[in-house]
Amino acid sequence: MTKQSRCARTGLSLREAIATKQSRGSPRRRCRLLAIAALALIAIPASAATSTYPEKPIRMIVPYAPGGNIDTTARAIAPGLTESLGQQILIDNRGGAGGRIGTALGAKAPPDGYTLTMGANGVFVIQPAFNDDLEYRPLRDFVFTSPISLMPGVLVVHPSLPVRTVKDLIALARARPGELLFASAGVGSNVHLTGELFQSMTKVRFLHVPYEGSGASSADLLGGQVHLSFEPASTPIPHIRSGKLRAIAVTSITRSRHLPEVPTIDESGVRGFESTTSTVIALPIATPKDIVQRVREALLLVLDQPRTRQIFEKAGGEVIKSTPEEYVRRMQDESARWVRIRKETGIRLE
Repeated sequence: MTKQSRCARTGLSLREAIATKQSRGSPRRRCRLLAIAALALIAIPASAATSTYPEKPIRMIVPYAPGGNIDTTARAIAPGLTESLGQQILIDNRGGAGGRIGTALGAKAPPDGYTLTMGANGVFVIQPAFNDDLEYRPLRDFVFTSPISLMPGVLVVHPSLPVRTVKDLIALARARPGELLFASAGVGSNVHLTGELFQSMTKVRFLHVPYEGSGASSADLLGGQVHLSFEPASTPIPHIRSGKLRAIAVTSITRSRHLPEVPTIDESGVRGFESTTSTVIALPIATPKDIVQRVREALLLVLDQPRTRQIFEKAGGEVIKSTPEEYVRRMQDESARWVRIRKETGIRLE
């Protein structure tokens, strides 16, 4: 009787041949060894496929229009990723609906490593906290690499406002409830929500003035038509230096290297206050782990390059690196904060 017929006589499938504990007999032992060898051969193509990644250009979805902070971040790291991965990184701007359109597109992309999503806490934390009808859910649909950059905000006031510290501002706002005009780039913008967080934690009330974008709000703040704002650090620094705006505090938990003389809101007495913009690369959740790791390793190399750090520093931000697990924990902490603000204010994003 041949070895093959003996295997057939036993009635064992390949998996059963491996699993059987009665393998002391020579025929069954041979079947078991043959099964193991067969399964090993089956596994080789999948491993080989991922080891050759990437074999073609890679699309990076930016869920915002060109020119903003997230787009600038993507274009800052794309050349380095192209060099490290050996394939062209193609920027694909898919703006609209506060970043939801492009992010949903990234969530539905094939999980093969050829579609990256350049996101930030706006689409991965704020949108889920304030919107019940998203087409994506970050922790369900994405796997994350490493955070890329962090952009603090700056609490700035027009020089005509008689305040120089956070305590001064709180005292004035309590004396004039609802009278101080607080400008933002629109309802649901990071600037708007940072202002809502400040009001919640300090028990003061401003009058929110939403604009159609940051350009218009900044212009009116410089002109004195509104009193204060929580601008991204990249925007007001030249005006702070020239004296056209007064910096009261930064919104990060530590001082900004670009404004080292300006205290944080936390150290100014509002303990635990933090509101920043952080960026991250995400891939569809089913992407093989070794491909995710390949992208992460390439990204970390890019973030270590002096030219990358110089680009972010020029824009008022800084490079940050951590593990995917640490990023998810940060997302969860931020989410709890914004869910609380939604309950207090009733703000919803449509």
